[in-house]
Amino acid sequence: MAEDFKSLMGELLQDTYSAETQLLDALPDMADAASTPALRDAFEEHLEITQRQVERLEKVAEMLGCDPEGEECEAMEGLVAEAEEIVDEHEEGPVRDAALISAAQKVEHYEIAAYGTLCAMAKAAGMQEAADLLAQTLKEEKDTDERLTEIAEQHVNPAALRGKAANDPAKRSKGSAA
Repeated sequence: MAEDFKSLMGELLQDTYSAETQLLDALPDMADAASTPALRDAFEEHLEITQRQVERLEKVAEMLGCDPEGEECEAMEGLVAEAEEIVDEHEEGPVRDAALISAAQKVEHYEIAAYGTLCAMAKAAGMQEAADLLAQTLKEEKDTDERLTEIAEQHVNPAALRGKAANDPAKRSKGSAA
């Protein structure tokens, strides 16, 4: 494997590792800010998944012979800052949950791009074990994105349109008839 290619893989892996470790810090706050139980559960579950993803990245870094720490992911810094702004600028409820889903899906799409690239590079370099680990994470990121879409479509968006809390029968039964 050409040294420049291996170095590039290492840099991209470090960037992705930074993104995931930043997400480990952000997900508990996002879960706390979510008012929809299904969304809160999704954030909490993804926190556990992200911890395993960080461990996989550490294994791939070892295979590459590089330190997983090094590059700082500025893109994830921006995405996390956006999520923090959402919490600060919106009152608790389904509209904020819809905004949180938007922020979370931006994160997922960034991660899907990162893992897709790393997986393709590992395959090109003949590093099948690394490619398999990265492909496992790529699938998890896609699954999380799909789950967030389902939560938005089934719970959050309809509640936000009604102006009522998702999954709250007491709030659904009160108020004016629509």
